[in-house]
Amino acid sequence: MKMLRKAVLQIGAPALLAFMAWNAYLAVNHLKQMQKTAALTLESSAIQAEISAVTKDLTDMETGQRGYLLTGDTSYLQPYSEAKNKIETDLAALRKGLASRADTERALESQLESLAVSKQQEMERSINLRERGYRHRAFMLVDSNEGQEYMDKARTLLTSLSSAEAGAFAKFDQERNTSLSKVLRATIVSNLYLLGLTACLFGLIRYHGRLLEQEAAESRRQLGVRDLQLEKLTSALSNQARSKTSTIEANARLLLQNYGGFLPRQGHEYAEQIQEASAEMEQLRQDLVGAPCGNGDQKAA
Repeated sequence: MKMLRKAVLQIGAPALLAFMAWNAYLAVNHLKQMQKTAALTLESSAIQAEISAVTKDLTDMETGQRGYLLTGDTSYLQPYSEAKNKIETDLAALRKGLASRADTERALESQLESLAVSKQQEMERSINLRERGYRHRAFMLVDSNEGQEYMDKARTLLTSLSSAEAGAFAKFDQERNTSLSKVLRATIVSNLYLLGLTACLFGLIRYHGRLLEQEAAESRRQLGVRDLQLEKLTSALSNQARSKTSTIEANARLLLQNYGGFLPRQGHEYAEQIQEASAEMEQLRQDLVGAPCGNGDQKAA
């Protein structure tokens, strides 16, 4: 069981780190997708702005043309001149924005440029006639509806391009919302899994710690029991050794006291050596068990 817990902990920690890395990878990947969708949405909005700019240019040119033809006042040509200078740039920006779009949209833009050129030529002819004093001929050119047909076709093309971009914008916006919802769900689910895994790992760590504390307490208890047993055994052996050494010392002392005069010199020395050895053994025993050594000294004396 202990080995199993260690194995789970060894596997759980790397698994948690791997899951955190995977969660971060998913978040970054979803963020990139959202940024891509947001860029497409902004691109569609820019194209819509360019369509509006081209529409405004054509309208301003036509308004300036008609105002000048009716009044002969050159101040009406100011919006015409400004729009004339801008329309080429706006058409180029629109063409660039539609470069990544379908062939149908690019074809509509190409037709729009041709119509814009034709409309501009028609307006310049009528203005030139008015400037030269041919007011009636200028109005006849306008009444021919040539310019009106160019303008109607241009508006139709602009409306088609605007509708196409509106559809693209709606599509990109839906994809963005879908991606956002998907990211939110994935983030919630992955974080819940991550939280669950972290909680399980933390709980296992705490459980493992408690078991280690219990095992340590049990080891201390067993060690205390063994120390007590060892102390009892040491005390018993010490008492036996004390009894033996005391008996030997007492017998040697009695031997010297009672029969010392009858013993030869060598026997007398042997008895003294036995007495001294027993005293040294008692002193060693007391040192080992930590007992006071006064008793042995008194006996030795």
